[in-house]
Amino acid sequence: MKKKIVFVINYFYPDPASTGQLLTELCLALQDSFRITVIAAQPGSYAGGEGHAMSIFESSSLEKIRIVRLKLPKLNKQSKISRLKYILMYFVLATVAMLKEKSTDIIYTISTPPVLGGLIGTIGKFLKRTRYVYNIQDFNPEQAEAVSYAKNHLVYSIARSIDNFSCRHADNIVLVGQDMVETLKHRFMEKKMPHYQVINNWTDEHEIVPLPKKEPHVAGFLEEHQLTGKFIVMYSGNLGLYYDLENLIKVTRPFKDFDNIAFVFIGDGAMKSRMQDYVIRENIANVHFLPYQPKNFLKYSLNAADVHLVVNQKGIKGVSVPSKLYGVMAAGKPVLGVLESGSEAERLIRESGCGLVVEPMDYTGVRNLVTAFFNMEQEEREQMGLSGRNYLEQHLTRDLSIRKYKQMLLSL
Repeated sequence: MKKKIVFVINYFYPDPASTGQLLTELCLALQDSFRITVIAAQPGSYAGGEGHAMSIFESSSLEKIRIVRLKLPKLNKQSKISRLKYILMYFVLATVAMLKEKSTDIIYTISTPPVLGGLIGTIGKFLKRTRYVYNIQDFNPEQAEAVSYAKNHLVYSIARSIDNFSCRHADNIVLVGQDMVETLKHRFMEKKMPHYQVINNWTDEHEIVPLPKKEPHVAGFLEEHQLTGKFIVMYSGNLGLYYDLENLIKVTRPFKDFDNIAFVFIGDGAMKSRMQDYVIRENIANVHFLPYQPKNFLKYSLNAADVHLVVNQKGIKGVSVPSKLYGVMAAGKPVLGVLESGSEAERLIRESGCGLVVEPMDYTGVRNLVTAFFNMEQEEREQMGLSGRNYLEQHLTRDLSIRKYKQMLLSL
């Protein structure tokens, strides 16, 4: 009999969240080796839309994967009360759905929602006597502290204690970057470290490949959005709290009179409206905001850029890794990184030679790098991007990461 894994992962196909796409690919790759049930929010929650589930728990399937969808309240990412209501409702319903599952061998949770994601798995381990895997995509409360999301340090202390409790009882912790190991060690100091393993996130390097701008779909995308012939600086992903985007958008102002430069922000998130307000207020016509692109179109939209922004807020080193970097490297595009020295993303850019990096909050440095990329010979930019593609093919393939997950889960 195959082992049964219950994935409690919040976002799952067809949600556009990067973690949802990653976990969807992982579950599809594991479905022949395990019996898999996924507990996730109804589609549309990531973008703040209304769900379509007619009941609190609604079952569906994706190939051999059974899915239990949770009916949750509409999420307004700009409201802390809305976020709290959504998170608490998810925690309660996901825990109930998990406990209702029969014959479970392994519970797999991720660090979303913050802290409570891990707690769901810990509760399941004790009450269902199963093995438990905790995938930490982001360390919290460290991530919230980095952007001063709340001022009450007692709340941070309690949250860290709860998450440490979950880490201590996990049979395996999966970290997505080498720099995150130091954060885990710092948490436990001289105390016994929980068992952990570093497995990088990925993109499907067979699906996303380097394409020229004249490729029909890429050219069509450029024409549709009046970007043909322009030098494009692109950000594709979550326009959320942890990227300093409300300040980085101001870097576009010195380029407002450059008709041949365009800044393109693809995605959604809590900071989007603030960024749009700034652009309107400053009358910056060469900044474009586009919605999330369908997953099967990413290979074209990513290739429309001349350089990609990969950014993190100051204080995120060792806490989170921007997954968008893997898609950019797969597309063979150069990276303008706004990242702390020694962070996982900075290390990958430095080792692969696929881009140039400045420290977070160095806005003059960001402006200078935009100018440097713009003045760079096209052949040099292309070679820089292809260096990232070559590095990814050698060290960061989808099959390599999934094989590590499969070996780890079979060994439990």
